Amino acid sequence: MADPDRPTATPTPPAAEDVPRWTDAYFQRTRQVVERFGDRRVTYAVFMRRPVVAAHRLALDWLRAMATARGFDIEVEINYPEGKWVGAGEPMLWITGPFTGLVELETLFLMKLGPACVAAYNAWTMCAGLPRVAFLAMDARHCAGTEMAEIMAYAASVGSERAKRKAGAVGFVGNATDATAHWFGRDRGLGTMPHALIGYAGSTVRAAEMYRETFPDQPMTVLVDYFGREVSDSLEVCRRFPDLAAAGKLAIRLDTPGGRFCEGLDPPQSYAVLDRRVPHAIRGYRDETELRYLVGPGVSAAAIHWVRERLDEAGFDRVKIVASSGFSPAKCRLMADAAAPIDVIGTGSYLPEAWSETYATADIVEYDGVKRVKVGREFLLRR
Repeated sequence: MADPDRPTATPTPPAAEDVPRWTDAYFQRTRQVVERFGDRRVTYAVFMRRPVVAAHRLALDWLRAMATARGFDIEVEINYPEGKWVGAGEPMLWITGPFTGLVELETLFLMKLGPACVAAYNAWTMCAGLPRVAFLAMDARHCAGTEMAEIMAYAASVGSERAKRKAGAVGFVGNATDATAHWFGRDRGLGTMPHALIGYAGSTVRAAEMYRETFPDQPMTVLVDYFGREVSDSLEVCRRFPDLAAAGKLAIRLDTPGGRFCEGLDPPQSYAVLDRRVPHAIRGYRDETELRYLVGPGVSAAAIHWVRERLDEAGFDRVKIVASSGFSPAKCRLMADAAAPIDVIGTGSYLPEAWSETYATADIVEYDGVKRVKVGREFLLRR
């Protein structure tokens, strides 16, 4: 059952009249065959081949809207409610209705279901692994259109809510766009400045001044990697806005590109930072990717510890650190292991990395109440 306290959205496209154009030809032809030889009431079992978090609301909203628009009734039996962990191959839900009505909707329904469930799973693992860190959904620029952006924001909210319940996590506190902010209980998207504004201003401090003059009542997050002076520019901004820094209303954002190290670091110095801060993080075996996250170029755990040290030494211990740049579930796990002092993570990397993992499947398992499914899929039958 849908939670009445959670937000809803207008069903995503396509509209009922466009369904035939977007569904597979063999489903259209199946409908024509069944119309000729007699309709049956069928039950579909819906499942995925990998573990996921159930995120079926948008898909079901669309399916119900299509059934209403096309003049037939459906019954939905939800085996795993929204936000629950679902094992590989386990039926997530069963959908019952007329074969002629449902057959053309299968493909479009699955399009909306699978990616959301994988994204919700990724969002959950990231938030649960870093329960004291706030997350911002910055996925919009990586989405293939506005429909995907809606589905992904919804998915992040589902995964976040699970992490809050299971791990007491802060979770996702907002996102980048106004259109999908409602999934996070907000009216507007969050964010302050891109690199383009730093370039326009000519200096990091001047960009911060311009932003402050334009939005004098807002907390401020300042990008500090544009000129490769993450430490120097962070300290200059803090000294320019000491009141904001002291009040905890100033944050610096690290987005150092993977082609260089944060100011003041190199491989030996990166190892030295972690050796004094979290020596256990570099004592065990690490593969190449893990080492990059810990001590490599870009926004590494060592870089975050390094900047935190410099801020604290200068008396700016209340200034927050926002980290971005490739914060995937794997990178978040390494940041947790290294106890990286991150306050906020801006990420779009909860989006499914391997799209083949997002493929949801629906099989008919009953025809007019008679159990029947292709050999090998008996696990989908209702017990």
